[in-house]
Amino acid sequence: MAKASRLEVLTTRPGSRGAVLDAMLSEAGCEVECLKLMALEALPLEPAARQAIIDVDLYRGVIVISPQAAGYLADWLEEWWPQLPEGVSFYAVGAATAEVLHSRLGVPVRVPPRATRSEHAERDAPVGTTSEALLSLPSLRVLAGQRWLLVAGEGGRPLLEETLVARGAQVTRLALYRRLPLALSPQQAGRLAAGAYDAMVVTSNELLETVMASVTPQALHQPLIVSSHRLATLAHAHGFERVTVAEDASPGALTQAVLRACAPISKTRHAVTGATAPGPREAIDSQESGKGQA
Repeated sequence: MAKASRLEVLTTRPGSRGAVLDAMLSEAGCEVECLKLMALEALPLEPAARQAIIDVDLYRGVIVISPQAAGYLADWLEEWWPQLPEGVSFYAVGAATAEVLHSRLGVPVRVPPRATRSEHAERDAPVGTTSEALLSLPSLRVLAGQRWLLVAGEGGRPLLEETLVARGAQVTRLALYRRLPLALSPQQAGRLAAGAYDAMVVTSNELLETVMASVTPQALHQPLIVSSHRLATLAHAHGFERVTVAEDASPGALTQAVLRACAPISKTRHAVTGATAPGPREAIDSQESGKGQA
């Protein structure tokens, strides 16, 4: 990977995935500071959630939203199911979630094709890596009378659950962790407010909304790298002027997007090249519209 010219990059992704992104950006030559905006905390397994784990063999399929949810699910399944039941299909929105499920449980995982990064991910349809893309898979179109387990964190978008129910499925939602907002240190809040960085990476609506508490017009002029067109549309609505959309939410794709957004094309350090998000009116998520990302 090409080395950057000591770009100063702010990141916001919490947990182990954030650490991987920070390490990859550092390897590419960036000076990285992670804004401590959010922490992830495992939820205790309530009786209804425990029963869902015990009854996993009764579900037609399990849909897992994030790598964090996949890790916590694997912990509980390994405790209650030394040998997984046959006949349960696993689905994931993105490649990182599929990797966790496969490495921990040894199961094949269906994902939207753009999320496919390795042989264990099964290709179903030519769409992107969003919830909408996952719902475009042929195997999720007719679900009448089927029981499905949806594994995620607390809160989040209701789209998957609502659409599965509308298609006839009986859905059990299993929340295994929650996001805890954190207050920025005065130093980090001041740096964000001053726009004293070359680029910032944001990978979820919650993180972007938290960032907005410290954003000033100076920050709105700086390059913002996001993981989906849907998030880019929200960023434009908040006033960010220079938004670049990564190919997906993986650390590699985000790193490449940072380098692309900050690549100089003349003597100006901050000139942007490559694919950037369109303006607010044109920022339509091509993946969500079925043309072939959190």
